[in-house]
Amino acid sequence: MVSTTEHGATPMQGTRRARTTGLAVAAAGIAVFNISPFLDWVTADTATDDVTRTGYETDSLVPFIAYLGLGLLVALVYAMQRARRGQHRGLTLVTMAVGIAATLQSIAFALNPMGGLERGDDLSSEIGVYVAILGALVWAIGAGLLAKEIEGDDDDRTDSAIRDAGRNR
Repeated sequence: MVSTTEHGATPMQGTRRARTTGLAVAAAGIAVFNISPFLDWVTADTATDDVTRTGYETDSLVPFIAYLGLGLLVALVYAMQRARRGQHRGLTLVTMAVGIAATLQSIAFALNPMGGLERGDDLSSEIGVYVAILGALVWAIGAGLLAKEIEGDDDDRTDSAIRDAGRNR
């Protein structure tokens, strides 16, 4: 039996909030991805010797994606503090989409390193690419876990449904 107030409405139950597990997983992935540009991404087999290049030296897209991830993480933390239910679905889905894009870009780079054509080098992938793949994959999975949680901006729909269910009994 549902208790009601004197006006017949159920008392406002505690507002459910999104668990922070997905945010923590996404943050870990973003942190790992941000380490990867400092690592060697390619070895260039030139005519004279083998030269390694970091993620920063290979493609400006690598640090851009890393910094975009940091920006999204700051926004997610802000939403976790400000949103009534602890997350904003649109922001979480954008974070997941960028994590998926970072994963695909890193996989494409591992299969065929970019930049060799204009430099005339024969490029082979190094550890930094694989660290980026791992970080981006964890980033996307974490954002997906957060997206499964209750939405931050659903304007009392859940609480209204609880009150309506109590009235219909």
